[in-house]
Amino acid sequence: MSQRRRRSLALLTSGVLALPLLTGCGAGDDEGGPAAAGQDIATTTRDKVADGGVLRWAVDSLPDTLNAFQADADATTSRIAGAVLPQLFVLDAKGRPVANPDYLEKAEVIEREPKQVVLYKLNQQAVWSDGREIGAPDFVAQWRALNGKDSAYWTARNAGYERIEKIEKGKTDLEVRVTFAKPYADWRSLFSPLYPKQVTGTPDAFNEGARGTLKVTAGPFALGAIDKKTGTAALTRNPRWWGKQAKLDTLVLTAVPRAERPAALAAGKVDLAEIDRSGAERIALARRDAAGKAGKGGKGGAGGAGAGGAPAHGPGAAVTPAQATLSWANAFGTDEEKAAQEKETRTKHTEAVKRYADEQVALRGFTVRKSLEPAYTQLAMNGASGPLADERVRRAVARALDRQALADLVLKPLGLPAKPVGSHVALAGQQAYADNSDALGGQDAKAAQALLADAGWRRGGKLTEPAGAKAGPESAPQDDGKTPAGPGTGNDGLYIVGEDDGVNGEAAEAGADAGADAGADTRAAGAGDAAAADGEQDGEQDGVSPVLAPAPFGAQQKASLLAQAVAARTADDGKRSAARDGDAADPAKGSPAPAKQAARTSGNMLAKDGKALTLRFVLPAGPGSESLRTVGERISQTLRKLGVNTETTKVADDSFFKDHIASGQYDLALYSWPATAFPATDARPIFAKPEPAADGSLLVEQNYTRVGTDHIDQLFDQAVGELDEAQSRELVRKADARIWAAAGSIPLFQRPELVAVRPSLVNAGAFGLGAPRYQDIGWKKAPKAKEKKK
Repeated sequence: MSQRRRRSLALLTSGVLALPLLTGCGAGDDEGGPAAAGQDIATTTRDKVADGGVLRWAVDSLPDTLNAFQADADATTSRIAGAVLPQLFVLDAKGRPVANPDYLEKAEVIEREPKQVVLYKLNQQAVWSDGREIGAPDFVAQWRALNGKDSAYWTARNAGYERIEKIEKGKTDLEVRVTFAKPYADWRSLFSPLYPKQVTGTPDAFNEGARGTLKVTAGPFALGAIDKKTGTAALTRNPRWWGKQAKLDTLVLTAVPRAERPAALAAGKVDLAEIDRSGAERIALARRDAAGKAGKGGKGGAGGAGAGGAPAHGPGAAVTPAQATLSWANAFGTDEEKAAQEKETRTKHTEAVKRYADEQVALRGFTVRKSLEPAYTQLAMNGASGPLADERVRRAVARALDRQALADLVLKPLGLPAKPVGSHVALAGQQAYADNSDALGGQDAKAAQALLADAGWRRGGKLTEPAGAKAGPESAPQDDGKTPAGPGTGNDGLYIVGEDDGVNGEAAEAGADAGADAGADTRAAGAGDAAAADGEQDGEQDGVSPVLAPAPFGAQQKASLLAQAVAARTADDGKRSAARDGDAADPAKGSPAPAKQAARTSGNMLAKDGKALTLRFVLPAGPGSESLRTVGERISQTLRKLGVNTETTKVADDSFFKDHIASGQYDLALYSWPATAFPATDARPIFAKPEPAADGSLLVEQNYTRVGTDHIDQLFDQAVGELDEAQSRELVRKADARIWAAAGSIPLFQRPELVAVRPSLVNAGAFGLGAPRYQDIGWKKAPKAKEKKK
């Protein structure tokens, strides 16, 4: 790996690539405009926050390492580091770096020529938990560990540190002078977090000493016990903290999988948890039910209460009277084995309904705070090979998208601002942000069609490839085998949007008719089947499924398969009839001449050089990724109207990135990148032009679309070495415009941030672009007697 930014990567269950969010940029308060959404943290002054208490905060997992500069560091590593280690610069509510007065009195560039020199003036009260002053020795040790010159240090990134020439003490022990061999615009990103020299002073200490413990810290909290059995990491108030004391006694980070968080909240295991849309909806329903009961005098007559007082949502809410009757009949029927199985199922169902109802009562004690995450979702297009290697095809796909509609689809139902992201390198509010999407152009179906025509793709083109041939390499996996298949699993298999149009656009209609006829023969089998069949007929074929199971798509597939079965059965019957008549048994008649195959064409879809234009679309299948799959369906439908087929494959979360995105086994994919306050540094490897390796493969760094240019690289290189901050940001914006023009990735929308909290918790929740101020988080004081009377 080169000396460019080397990063730790982690794949979240929602298909999101998580990188540590660092800090830094510069002046220019008006640049970037307002943030798309502000923080929602119940901001409260410290005098109204109670002293003491415990907060249990849900995290995805306990960290494998506490060293944020190692490859397996994750979001929990960063959270712990933010609470227990020096952060010289922190992010404000607009995602802009500001000096942290708890550690710095001042930090500035004091010389530009002949070399850049930055002078740090440290807070004279800042000390490590062992009583030693924070000073130049800690800066020196971290620089030597991260500058890349000593391979004995197992580091994941070294950006910026390799540009430093020397570090020395200033006029006093509280001053640190850093001299750069090469100018570095993002110098504010360095030394956050700052580790004590005990961690960074030797390779052994760096590699192993800070993986499971931090013996010396310097934050408002100190590291307590990490218990792998209970999945908790305790942070306790630091008695040596010189700043404003932490309001909480203890902050307990608790590992809870995303899908289990509503239950964990209801059980009182956690007080604060980031949740997905389904979790937020459960809390909204619980609060609505509670408000309805209060309005009925507490008698439970409100909407949301079902039979027996159970919620009118959750397990069993969709069971029809006919299905309930059938279940009862089976449970008390004459078939003893079947009755036993049904009774067991009914018992489990009753327990699930009661558990859900109890959880809903408990969830009334929570509220959802919401903002937009410091990350954006993008449509990535693999430009390494296949149709998308042609820039015209990539641009056509991009011009076909209605980015506003996609943003509305995800964000409007949540009551969040729905505005498409206009930059690859920053988000609204950050200083480098500017909407450069005009470099590509807005939605224009005619322009997209013209681009495809110019690239040689035509409707009704002759097809010479075998029927059923797939897009991309023959070895391209269609299902990774790691995810259970079948209805309700979130991995219903491969669906090819547009292929149901048939050879000349007629097979779909024939299949639908045959499917309807065949379906009529089976509808009498049971009430459940009848309801399913009715649902299929009522659905709009071109609609987008708002849930995991793509009902309209399933209807089309079913009809197509039934049509094929009918055709196969007819042909088979014909062969048997001929054999009975003796026509095929007489060898004297010889074998009939093979029927001439009709020429196959692409019908209403696009084709070129005998191949249909088909793109492999890979999506994550796990819980929490429902919105990505819904967006994927909408994109597929849009491309179908353009004449482009998509093969949609849903894969297990743990293989989505490793086996598909990083390895290039996809054409289209949806995943997210985090925002950064230092785009000149952090965006460079994401959009770097791939370089050929000795074995013939491509070195892509983090550019998983494999689309890049020398010009883009040059602009980033100029930006990172430009000390005029306004000029540096302008160079980054120019690079972003070129990235838009190359059409390797298309930013869609900023990700929603939904956080469930107890209402009395203040200064915490949906932090948006900003960083938590851990010492201010706490429980709101109870109102005094006089205030209660008022």
